[in-house]
Amino acid sequence: MVRAVNAAEIAPTTYGAEISANRLMVRTGKRMAVNGLDLSLGKGVHGLLGPNGAGKTTMMRALATVLRPAGGELMLLGQRIDSRTDMRQVRRDIGYLPQEFGFYPRFTVREFVEYMAWLKEMPARDVPGAVQRVVERVGLADRADDRMKTLSGGMLRRAGIAQAIVNDPQILLLDEPTVGLDPEQRLAFRALLRDVGRDTCVLVSTHLVEDVVAACTDVLLVDQGQMVFQGAPSDLEVWGAEGTGDSPAERGYSALLQRHRAQAGGAR
Repeated sequence: MVRAVNAAEIAPTTYGAEISANRLMVRTGKRMAVNGLDLSLGKGVHGLLGPNGAGKTTMMRALATVLRPAGGELMLLGQRIDSRTDMRQVRRDIGYLPQEFGFYPRFTVREFVEYMAWLKEMPARDVPGAVQRVVERVGLADRADDRMKTLSGGMLRRAGIAQAIVNDPQILLLDEPTVGLDPEQRLAFRALLRDVGRDTCVLVSTHLVEDVVAACTDVLLVDQGQMVFQGAPSDLEVWGAEGTGDSPAERGYSALLQRHRAQAGGAR
């Protein structure tokens, strides 16, 4: 894995590892989309970058316990994930927004979030208050009783974020959460991430490098199912002189990918 600085110079995380993986392997069909991934993430906001087909969504689905690992070791909240029983036990403490999420069009926003809270086995007495809090946090309080089918794409995305945080998860996984959000909504979303990340391990998968730099304390870059880089946003920018892009972070992103692919090609 390419790093911006020597590994010995990177201060180890001061938090416990809510997410830990050792040589993790995850298969999609006949393809090993995640191939020997090592990972340790604690509380804070972690940004996951990588090109299309890099294995980001497969990795997120495995961390969300949607896919079972094909090899290696995965631990979530101190629980080793080996069986469906293990997966169910940790799901109560995970929030997950996939790239595309399903919903009943005739449900109101409130009913949709309430339904997701029920699926997460939240105590019934806690649900109404929790739902009201999260629809307010994502800016949908005035649309809470509107049907899902009437919402714009950006509003649907915010409803998806609301269901992901309704259970106050210890692990929050967001796959392309800013798709459809306008610039003002993206700024509000970044503030929400920073707030949630104080007490939660948040992993955000995105193509928008600038969102990662603005909102995340840690950056992960994956390619072909393998870790290319992990470090602070400032570490990513160190590589900016060697790549292409509109900002130091984007140039660092492209430079790291080019270097990794050159190394992988030379190793064959």
